[in-house]
Amino acid sequence: MEIIWLLVSLVILYYGAEGLVTGAASLAKRIGISPLVIGLTIVSIGTSMPELIVSVKAAMNGQSALSIGNVLGSNFFNIGIILGFSALIYPLAVKRQLLKLDVPVMIFTVFLFFMLFLDHKISRGEALLFALFFISYVFYLLISSRKKGVVEEEGEEEEIRLTKHWALDILFVGVGLLALVYGSDLLVVNATLIAERLGMSEAMIGLTIVAAGTSMPELATSVVAALKKRSDIAIGNVVGSNIFNILLILGVAGLIQPISTPEIDYIDSLFLIGISLLLWLFMKTGSRISRWNGAAFIAFYLIYFFIKLAIGK
Repeated sequence: MEIIWLLVSLVILYYGAEGLVTGAASLAKRIGISPLVIGLTIVSIGTSMPELIVSVKAAMNGQSALSIGNVLGSNFFNIGIILGFSALIYPLAVKRQLLKLDVPVMIFTVFLFFMLFLDHKISRGEALLFALFFISYVFYLLISSRKKGVVEEEGEEEEIRLTKHWALDILFVGVGLLALVYGSDLLVVNATLIAERLGMSEAMIGLTIVAAGTSMPELATSVVAALKKRSDIAIGNVVGSNIFNILLILGVAGLIQPISTPEIDYIDSLFLIGISLLLWLFMKTGSRISRWNGAAFIAFYLIYFFIKLAIGK
């Protein structure tokens, strides 16, 4: 029965995030924010909402390993599986801003987490630092979007569609948030029950099952973007989500309830740093993420996954 409810929760999360992204993006476009910035901020935040709600609830319930594991596992899944399969579908062209700004910011956030979590704790002060970096990054993107040529690139297409009325935007956002809250609760409860029956630790549950489940909105967004040959959305969605997963989610969760767990060690962080640097290297050495690059991401993820299964935590 838990498996059925787990599948139901994934469907609810998907459509909840879809409604939130649709309403928020339409509302943002009405007030004049550029499409690329919408993709890097609002769409990325929207698809990261399942991770946010799951991690905050887990932290409040004293499940710190699940909270941290969900964030690290989602980031690893985003690059290893989502970008990997997206590149296999269609080689992804690399845009200048992603290489010069957003991917370096993503790598910086991973290194920052690694340094602050060496003691296996995220205090309220450290969570506040994450939150301040998040606000600064979003503020910079919004300000720079007003400057000609900073974020708008030649050939960029208008991707965001307006709904019929601003009231519909508000409705989509509200219903989407409610669906995400309910769906995330179903996901955590049933995934935990299933994994515990299989003898998996709380950290392993967060790093794998819950992380993959809460990454479904990113998976759907990037794969569809790859099918439509929209590389900027496929890559930008993943990079933006990875930045927000650490800065926004751990910032909010840590401010509500300080996080402390010995179950997540530096090995998980080092693997995430490794695949993040690999993404930067592929982007730096070529004008696109090729199919063999995508296969390398998938292989990297599978190596990590089987190592975690082997050690059992």
